[in-house]
Parts: sequence; C-alpha cells; structure tokens
Amino acid sequence: MVTAKLRAGDLSRITDMAEVKGRSLWADARKRFLLNKAAVASLLVLMFITLFSLTGEAVAPWTNEEIDFNVIGSADTKGMPSLESGHYFGTDDLGRDLFARSAQGTRVSLMVGFVGTFIAVLVGTVYGAVSGYVGGRTDAIMMRIVDILSAIPYMFVLILLLVMFGRSMFMIFVGIGLLSWLGMARIVRGQTLSLKHKEYIEAARASGVSSWKIILRHILPNLLGVVVVYTTLLIPDMIMAESFISFLGLGVQEPLTSLGALIAEGSKSIVQGSLWQLYFPLAFFTVTLYAFYFVGDGLRDALDPKDR
Repeated sequence: MVTAKLRAGDLSRITDMAEVKGRSLWADARKRFLLNKAAVASLLVLMFITLFSLTGEAVAPWTNEEIDFNVIGSADTKGMPSLESGHYFGTDDLGRDLFARSAQGTRVSLMVGFVGTFIAVLVGTVYGAVSGYVGGRTDAIMMRIVDILSAIPYMFVLILLLVMFGRSMFMIFVGIGLLSWLGMARIVRGQTLSLKHKEYIEAARASGVSSWKIILRHILPNLLGVVVVYTTLLIPDMIMAESFISFLGLGVQEPLTSLGALIAEGSKSIVQGSLWQLYFPLAFFTVTLYAFYFVGDGLRDALDPKDR
C-alpha cells in the first residue's frame, strides 16, 4: 500500500511538472492575444479583406477591365451601386465595375505592403544583428551608414526612382524596401546588444561556435517577438507610402490599380456627386490600416515579458 501511495504521489508530481513545462512564452502570448478582443476582431477583419482581395474578382459579375457602356458618365444615378446591374459598388466614370477594381486594388496594396515589409525586415534584421553582435569599429561604421541613409528624404528617393526607371511593381517594391529597413536595423541592433552578453551566448562562444552560427541560432530566434510586432506595424506604413505615390499618379499603371489610385480617382468625383467612387476604396484603406495597428498592439502586449 505504501508503494501504491508513493506511485500515486509520483504520478501527481510528474503531471504537475508536465503542466508547468508545457507553458512557454508563445503559449502565454497566444493566450493573452486571444483575450484581446480588439486584436482578435481586427485579425478576423484582415482575413476577410485578404479573402476579398483574392476572390473578389472571381465572384464579381463584371471584370475590372470590362466597360458597361450603359452607365458611362456615372455622375447620374446609372452608375450607383445596384444588385440588379451587377455593380455592387457602382461604377467609375468609364463604366468599369468598382467591386472588381476594389478587389484588385486591395490585393495590389496588400502585396506591396507584404513584399516591401519582407524586404525591410530581412535586410534590417540581418544588418542590425551583425552590427550589434560584432560591435566595436564595425558597429560604429555600420550605424553611421544607417544615419546617413536616414537623412535622405525617403519619399523623394522613391519618386525619383519611379520617374527615372518607369512605373512598375518591381520598382515600387525596390523603392519602398530600399530605405524602410533602417528602423528595423536600429531596433534589432539595440536588442542584440542586450543579448550578446547572456550566459548561453558566452557558453556558445567559449565552445568554439562561429559568430554566424551564434547569430543565426541564438540571436535571431530570440529577436523573433520584436520582429513580429514591428512587422505588423510596418505593413500599414508600406501601404500608406504606396497609396501616396499612387495618389500622385506615380504608382501602378493601368490596367492594374491600387487603393491609392482608386482614392485619387474617387476624389475627383466628389463634385459630380458620385461619392461611392471614393467611399468604398477609402473604407477598405482605412479599415485595413486600423486592423493592422490593432493587431500590432495586441501582439506587442501579448509578447511583452513584463505582462507574464
């Protein structure tokens, strides 16, 4: 009976240890994030907007390039949103379906945001981690380069590239991601400086592990939380930059469009009274930005170790 009691106690202790061991930073972060109603709702909204951008043109009765000659000149009621005509969001002045064009514009804007952010995060993370870990004169030189590039007007460089090399999706990706990594490099460098003197880093260095392996296996994985949070806050900045360029008429070329280009076209129709040309693209633009910011705030609170 004593043996049975000991075994039962051991089993209870093992179960408790397993429960404690199962709790990790990411498990706690996921739990805290799910408790943030605004962040979860914003994530669902982003999923819906992404689904709309991917499938909107497929379910639309009209394509984004097809012209409805019956509603050309939509200053009157002919181009208003209508389920009977198949123009759920109405049409523009050229008779093109705004539902399909909004789906295409949302997809292009999201693509620019994600690709530009990927370039900025990749370059900035590696650059900042190397600078912070190596330190010394190398760190000073690399950070002075960042300071010099930060002094260059970002939007002026982007406009200059588009004017010199022509308007294209590739140049937008390159121009937006060219200088957007500077902020990420500063953040990662500061975090790396606080990690490089930890015990496990010293142990890896003493055992003969190379600097690149230490950066890849120990430094970068511990920066993942900061990188994820900054990424969610950087995507809306990329979308706003692309929308501003498109609003100026330097963005994507027809037949492609973006939310910025649609907002620019819709702003011209205010005088005519066809406000739906502005309201729908502007609604998608505003809701997308707010959703990204709420998700970023939720991830920041969830990954903050002080809240554990």
